[in-house]
Amino acid sequence: GCVLVVSVVEQLAQWHNSTVKAAMERLCNYIPGEYQVMCTNIARKMNADVVCHSLKLCKQDPGQPLCHLYPPPKVHHFWELMHPSSFIFPPLQKSFMGFSSMCAFPVLANLCEKIKYVLRNKLPFEDFDGDKFSTFPTLRGYHWRGRDCDDKNTTVYPGRRSDNWDEKSDSNCNGIWGVDPKDGTPYEEKFCKGADSRGVVLLGDSAGAHFHIPPEWMTVTQMSAKSFANLPMAFSDELDWPQFSEITGFLNSTIGGWTDSLYLRLRKRNRCNHRDLQNISQNVYFHINIVAYLSSSLARNQLLDNPAIVIYATIGNDVCNGNRDTLAHMTTPKEMLSNVVQALRYLDTRLPNGSHVILTGLVDGRFLWDNLHDRYHPLGQLNRDVTYSQIYSFLDCLQVSPCSGWLTPNETLRNLTSERALQLSNVLKEIARSEKFANFDMFYMDFPLRQTAEEWRKMGGEPWQLIEPVDGFHPSQIAAALGTSITWQKVLHEWPQVLGKENPFNEQIEAIFKDQGGH
Repeated sequence: GCVLVVSVVEQLAQWHNSTVKAAMERLCNYIPGEYQVMCTNIARKMNADVVCHSLKLCKQDPGQPLCHLYPPPKVHHFWELMHPSSFIFPPLQKSFMGFSSMCAFPVLANLCEKIKYVLRNKLPFEDFDGDKFSTFPTLRGYHWRGRDCDDKNTTVYPGRRSDNWDEKSDSNCNGIWGVDPKDGTPYEEKFCKGADSRGVVLLGDSAGAHFHIPPEWMTVTQMSAKSFANLPMAFSDELDWPQFSEITGFLNSTIGGWTDSLYLRLRKRNRCNHRDLQNISQNVYFHINIVAYLSSSLARNQLLDNPAIVIYATIGNDVCNGNRDTLAHMTTPKEMLSNVVQALRYLDTRLPNGSHVILTGLVDGRFLWDNLHDRYHPLGQLNRDVTYSQIYSFLDCLQVSPCSGWLTPNETLRNLTSERALQLSNVLKEIARSEKFANFDMFYMDFPLRQTAEEWRKMGGEPWQLIEPVDGFHPSQIAAALGTSITWQKVLHEWPQVLGKENPFNEQIEAIFKDQGGH
């Protein structure tokens, strides 16, 4: 993090010519001597690695390689510069230590614990009635689940079957309630009775959560005062953008491309499905405690709610980790079978009868290295000095690579990782073929990367544009939207029963309740 931030600061100084650097040098002369080291290092073009080591935000553990993004500066005192004992930054060090221990204060301890609980269980921070739905957008609010329409009533939430046809109030938050004055029939009964209403639930990883770091945060040639306007929202959504995602997206994309999602298409097919969505995805591996995780995060009442389409799509988590011995930390086929069947058995106790589960195979991540390794990362575009290969190596050295098996120059390791991914996909395929459950049927589909790339080429695009530019790992907004179209067509033609029938009253619903159709 430090290296990225300092890199951007240095490039900003370069981009704005010498005036900023001259002012920095002048400022350095005014600063007391013991604090000049960091200032003069930046002014003397000491690179981000040196600065961050001097601040003790980067370190070299004994016996471990020295991790650096840039080539070491050619000065004789390089090792003195890198050695933290050469610098005295008491106030700065105290500020970092104070930040990390802020939760020790009694007045903040309870708040910190609640935030940790929310992030761990993927529940809304602001949920007054405890029904797992919220009126607040971020902190696992309605960007992740349909927006609650009464956060003081635990029996009112998206996805439930209507209470007495919602004659007096909207109990399922789909915006349809009241009585038609012409014939006295409740609108919910008139428009939604027998309409095959259903919601969509995603059990996914960081790709499903739609992880994205805006490239304008790191590309100084595009940077302006507006570049960081979305920073508070992004951080409170864990750098995920589920509101634009492939399965549960519902807002127009502000991060490039366009929004198309399974939820939006289900809503268009049947307006009674309005707001019935849940994105239960997270950026870290969760299979070990999958049942505990689902029991705390999934909001579905088997007796009161509509059926759901559950998409099980951990397309990379089972083979991706940042460990040096990455193969040893990948999920084995035996573990995959146990984990997934355990999760499905739990879902069978929670999903209403008539639900559907689609198991999605793992991606072939060799696509990443093949299309990105020799391209310049946003950090390297100004000086043409940082490629994705360098970024991958830097993260791997720090043991924080999102996927050591695929983001590597080692072709053998990339092939072995894809081989394991295929083995795990075959496990999912066999589960879908052989396992039977009381309350849902089950299907398998491959992750449509090849079809997505082919479709994008037909539109005149390049394969690298399907990958997130900053992390060089996740599907981009374009990939998410194209993937939706391919998935929808497959399900529509092969398993139409999953989607339910089209509602003939959609236009009437929109006309009458157009002011209550927002998300």
